[in-house]
Amino acid sequence: MKDHPSIIFVGHIAIDTIIRFHKEHKPTLGGSVSFGSLSLKTYTDKVKIGIISNLGSLNFDKSLLDVFRNKNINLTGLKWAEINNTNFVLDYFDHSRSLTLKSRSANLNFDDMPEEYIINPPGVIVLVPLCNEISFKYVLKIKEQFPDSYIAIDLQGFIRKIENGHVSVVREEKTISNIEDIINSIGNKLILKGSEEEMKILSGKDDIYEAMDHFSYVKFNGIFIMTLGEAGSLIVKKGVKILRVPAFRSREVIDETGAGDVYFSVFLYEFICSDKSWESVKYAGFLASSAASFNVEKVGPAGFESKEEVLKRLNKKNYIT
Repeated sequence: MKDHPSIIFVGHIAIDTIIRFHKEHKPTLGGSVSFGSLSLKTYTDKVKIGIISNLGSLNFDKSLLDVFRNKNINLTGLKWAEINNTNFVLDYFDHSRSLTLKSRSANLNFDDMPEEYIINPPGVIVLVPLCNEISFKYVLKIKEQFPDSYIAIDLQGFIRKIENGHVSVVREEKTISNIEDIINSIGNKLILKGSEEEMKILSGKDDIYEAMDHFSYVKFNGIFIMTLGEAGSLIVKKGVKILRVPAFRSREVIDETGAGDVYFSVFLYEFICSDKSWESVKYAGFLASSAASFNVEKVGPAGFESKEEVLKRLNKKNYIT
């Protein structure tokens, strides 16, 4: 595995209770760290994956971590505390959802970064907070410590507002200013993903194309991705035309949770293994979209497929139009 790319996922490992059309399912592992790492290890074994997360021992079954160990995912970055773990209730209805935070693990501290990552920096550090557990100071320290690593940011956990357990996404000028400072600081080593709502909030634009045009300005140098569910995704960077990637048709839709995380992890892997050309970005986007279409076919972090199966669906070109 010496020459295989290395990716670490940073954020809370959550426990999710899914309610779909008023039917409650058994709690499962959740969070972008879980979906991203497990899906990527199913997609390919030609990658080294680690996780950095804070866990609450009071309501977390440690046997749930066996699924990571069985896939040879490095868990030396886990830190335990005698508190409740991050637990969410996700209530889906008509392709929308409400999100409730029932309990929360501790914030991440850069001083807990495992020494092995300092000695051997990863190719990509994926920052995927769920409930503001990663501070902007933490991100800047990541940039300072790992100047040659790509830094991937999932926007959702940086702009969520949580009041009495209710989770919403709002535009607060101080938060937006901090995020733009981060974007400018990371420069061309940045890959940022957000949903349609999140990217509109960050850009201050109401139209999806105007929102993505915003990130092609001279002051921004990274790659920006907007996920659109069944409408696919948009990808842009400075100096290129917005790329539209279609969504692929699934056999059935059981649970949409984590589809964006699967998309992001596969995209990042394919990107860092490529020549970084815009054509390679396009190909990575199509593979990511195909991979995400499998995720919705099962409940929780279970609907993952190998690259071989993802390629088969990609080649069939059965897009959602």
